[in-house]
Amino acid sequence: MPSLSQLIPRHSALNTDFYQLTMAAGYFAQSLHTQRASFELYVRRLPHQRQFLVAAGLEQALEHLENLRFEAYEIAWLRQQDVFNQVPAAFWDYLKGLRFTGDVWALPEGTVFFPYEPLLRISAPLIEAQLVETWLLSLLNYQTSVASKAARISLVLQKYGRGHFVDFGSRRTHGPEASLLAARAAWIGGATGTSNVSAARSLNIPVVGTAAHAWTMAFASEREAFGAYHQAFPEHTTLLVDTYDTLQGVRNAIATTSALRGIRLDSGDFLSLSQQARQLLDQAGLQQTKIIASGDLNEYKTEALLKAGAPIDSFGIGTELVTSIDAPSLGGVYKLVEISSEGHKRYPCKLSSGKTAYPGCKQIWRQTDADGRFGSDLLGLHSETQDGQPLLQAFMQNGQRVQALPTLPEIQHYCQSQLQSLPETLQCLDPAPPYSVSLSQDLQDLYAQVRLQYTATEETSHV
Repeated sequence: MPSLSQLIPRHSALNTDFYQLTMAAGYFAQSLHTQRASFELYVRRLPHQRQFLVAAGLEQALEHLENLRFEAYEIAWLRQQDVFNQVPAAFWDYLKGLRFTGDVWALPEGTVFFPYEPLLRISAPLIEAQLVETWLLSLLNYQTSVASKAARISLVLQKYGRGHFVDFGSRRTHGPEASLLAARAAWIGGATGTSNVSAARSLNIPVVGTAAHAWTMAFASEREAFGAYHQAFPEHTTLLVDTYDTLQGVRNAIATTSALRGIRLDSGDFLSLSQQARQLLDQAGLQQTKIIASGDLNEYKTEALLKAGAPIDSFGIGTELVTSIDAPSLGGVYKLVEISSEGHKRYPCKLSSGKTAYPGCKQIWRQTDADGRFGSDLLGLHSETQDGQPLLQAFMQNGQRVQALPTLPEIQHYCQSQLQSLPETLQCLDPAPPYSVSLSQDLQDLYAQVRLQYTATEETSHV
């Protein structure tokens, strides 16, 4: 029997919710499938304890769109589903040749953004734009969550002017593929490496790792384990010292080699242990030896340690980072904002309480002050001309890329410049007044017009 990966390749159009396909068949049956539709992907509200978000996942989104297709065996499986019994045969021929032919406007990865600001807009024939909703939401929601969490950790380290952090979270992600995306998103947000070997190789980012407690326990004594590790890796000896008695572990590490690169603390009172470990290392003349901490860390614990003066040089952050554990669900949505046929445009608009969706294709203009700090954003219609820097850029037209993507180091550098441009109140973990995002007059007028048209239509329908 074929494996799941063989049955559903990564870029398969079946990698979606079933209702996307029932809608697609319905659009085709009603001859709506060629209408030009625009969908925008955005977040209605910030997760708890978040004051901004960092866009991530665009590269994989574009790859999916470029490779979108139905294989013959996938179409054969769909045709076996009872719900499609009355679907026109021509629909299946249409799916055989389906490719993404639309346009993509998006925020460059690493861009800081706020509620109701689109991360991405798809403009394409209705079926194409509809089918990719689930995959895009899954991808962009997850990477944006992790990148945003990483950015908060990065800001804490910058605030105290020392230390760095690496992604240690592969074993805590929700599946192996998620561990690769998490490593990528963490790097965008400011991580300096990952423990995931596959991610390091494929993304060309530094790989980091030493040995686990199992290494130490595999030998008759801790000293023997440390000596064997140094023998194997004489220029890269970083030792995990808390398998038994942590401070004795530090002493055993010191006795192992004068070329000790680092020690790692994975449990206990990190503040007290790091201070005592630093003292022992310095007394032994090992001022160059670094102290690494790992184990259930996050931005709050990291800040508390640094604020208290913990002499920790780097942090391995896993579970809390890759699951964005305090805000695990971003809640991004993908809404139809414009549809056109034969030159006539219509502006769908969701009006339900708490789930407002503003109509029309949009652009974001960002105002900055004399120091380059973000002052406010204006959300308006794409057709407008406004002061400020427009944030959404064209990445695909007619199914083809129109600009090269930056490298991951370039994205990380750009993200750091974005973080440093935030108002100081938003760079801290403490609650702060929300960043100002206002609606242009044209957007407000269009929204009011759509509401009025909807009310008139409903009143007429009840006459």
